[in-house]
Amino acid sequence: MSVILETTLGDITVDLYTKERPRTCLNFLKLSKVKYYNYCLFHSVQENFMAQTGDPLGLGRGGESMFSMLYGDQAKFFEAETTPKLKHQKIGTLSMVNNGSNMHGSQFFLTLGEDLDYLDGVHTVFGEVAEGHDVLTKINEAICDGENRPYVDIRINHTIILDDPFDDPSGLEIPDRSPGPTKQQIEAGRIAPDEVIDAKAGKTNEELDEMIKDKEAKARTQILEMVGDLPDTEVAPPDTVLFVCKLNPVTTDEDLEIIFSRFGKIDSCEVIRDHKTGESLQYAFIEFNKAEDCESAYFKMDNVLIDDRRIHVDFSQSVSKLKWNGKGKGVEHFPDESKGKPRYVLKDTRRDEYPLQLV
Repeated sequence: MSVILETTLGDITVDLYTKERPRTCLNFLKLSKVKYYNYCLFHSVQENFMAQTGDPLGLGRGGESMFSMLYGDQAKFFEAETTPKLKHQKIGTLSMVNNGSNMHGSQFFLTLGEDLDYLDGVHTVFGEVAEGHDVLTKINEAICDGENRPYVDIRINHTIILDDPFDDPSGLEIPDRSPGPTKQQIEAGRIAPDEVIDAKAGKTNEELDEMIKDKEAKARTQILEMVGDLPDTEVAPPDTVLFVCKLNPVTTDEDLEIIFSRFGKIDSCEVIRDHKTGESLQYAFIEFNKAEDCESAYFKMDNVLIDDRRIHVDFSQSVSKLKWNGKGKGVEHFPDESKGKPRYVLKDTRRDEYPLQLV
């Protein structure tokens, strides 16, 4: 009693436990026979855990049993078979997904790890992979997003029944040929297995140059993070701080604050000095209270003459005063106790963590 699952990564042959799980195997065999599983996505792949499929919508929230085709919506799910007890002990175990009420529909999963005993008694084991363990390895290596959805589609293209010991129920319509995918099934996909991805297609030379520069900038940022000069690659300097250079050594903090305060309230203004001699290093940082005031000063003060020197003004790229909260947890500017002046806060950049659950 076997079924071949022809997937986009290769064929998987499963042997069914028809004696131990007759109702579950009947449901699986007849759904396969009516080509219900054709074009179903493996919508959830969790490394060394499981690969879940069987929802025609590709979302993990759909699917119905074979019995609903005979008896209507009241038979959308059927009760799980719990005896004899079968365990999720080895890679390639075939099991039905519990809908939360100890009922099953059409969704099932293949285990990608061993000794998953915490699934026992919850999801119903009804078969195992006989051939195609190399395909399971490929599925297990799929690159997925935070919701365990593979970026490149993995689908069941076709199902072939090698041996079916059950008679077809009266009223079950068997198609003469395999139907094509529905519009909804096509739209549920992401990147087709045979799709050629060319990031340069349709771009102008200017756009390609910009793309190359962006990649190089990201590479440099990653290096700075690795050596500890940046707390995180996603960190960005505050947008209210100006960097002023080419200053006359005689220009003081007070001079700059008076000159730049006409654009708006200044929270701090500091000419950087040698820590031993106290002499000006001829550059400064000016912190505005509002970003729009900082932007206005940037446009109007560059190349202005101060103390017989034409200064250069730019937005500060320094992140030296950022407090790192840990990888992926964002950064913040903490209060400067010596001056009592506020610092900026960057929003938490963590993505919501999705629990690894079967649906």
